[in-house]
Amino acid sequence: MNLPGLKIGDRFVDLPIIQGGMAVSVSTAELSCAVADEGGIGVIGATGLSIEELKRQLQEARAMTKGILGLNIMVAARSFKEVVYESLRQKVDVIIAGAGFSKDVFGICKEWKTPLITMVSSVKAAKLAERLGAAAVIVEGRDAGGHLGTEAKTEDLLPAICKAVSIPAIAAGGFVDGKAISRVMALGAAGVQMGTRFLLSSECTVHDNFKELLLKSKISDLVRILSPVGLPANAIKTPLVEKLLAGDQSIRPDKCNGCLKHCSGSFCILDALKRARNGDYERGLFFTGSNFPAIKKILSVKEIIGDLMEEARACMNGGEVPVNP
Repeated sequence: MNLPGLKIGDRFVDLPIIQGGMAVSVSTAELSCAVADEGGIGVIGATGLSIEELKRQLQEARAMTKGILGLNIMVAARSFKEVVYESLRQKVDVIIAGAGFSKDVFGICKEWKTPLITMVSSVKAAKLAERLGAAAVIVEGRDAGGHLGTEAKTEDLLPAICKAVSIPAIAAGGFVDGKAISRVMALGAAGVQMGTRFLLSSECTVHDNFKELLLKSKISDLVRILSPVGLPANAIKTPLVEKLLAGDQSIRPDKCNGCLKHCSGSFCILDALKRARNGDYERGLFFTGSNFPAIKKILSVKEIIGDLMEEARACMNGGEVPVNP
């Protein structure tokens, strides 16, 4: 039995895999194009990029691949609409909106005839997204890296959401192997979104320190923080995180560039994520999905997707399962 492809609006990809759009230059053109070339949806994370940087990334990606490219943007970002319009001008194939809910983006994407996927964590949100015109929803549970909208596990949310909507529901939140793909598709998911699994790829351009930190850390190193965005998030415990959890006021920013619509000011998340991307252990904020310990080594995107598909098919066919996520 082969895995079905994934249809989002009028876009179709051979594999039911969306690469997570990790913000602040984690999901860039190189990574997204590698995933698109293998038959999944490659996604560029727009949050944290200037409009010029975003334009350059999208133009570079368009020149590198003929596959399907997505753009992920946080609704909580102040430049949300500007980013959406620029990505549409650059002919991105799919828009993915998370960390908030915006009714405006549905009309924008409809006008540009571009499928919109919204991140949801409840039946109510999924039904609203479908009613407003979403082409699909990404159902994200508590095990995802970064900002979270629920304390429920994805697999507990999926069945009810799949039953409540007629559009594709894509599972997200801590999935790193083919067993997870077969499991969520058996629950009704049309596909899976994976972020951390692709962060730990050779094509992801984050500093090696970031990758080494995830490979060496244990599950006990994962903690829940409250982001300045106002949402909980999963991150590796580092000196910055320890100060945040202790209520240390020294990490509050001296100035603010206003990147978010609403910000608690507990620390500058944009600067902290940039530092993580550049490998600064002391001052960086390292987001990760909770199942990162299952990933044992850095592989190419081609190898990762090959392993995912082989393992998923083996599980779905009841055969032997390779033991190397």
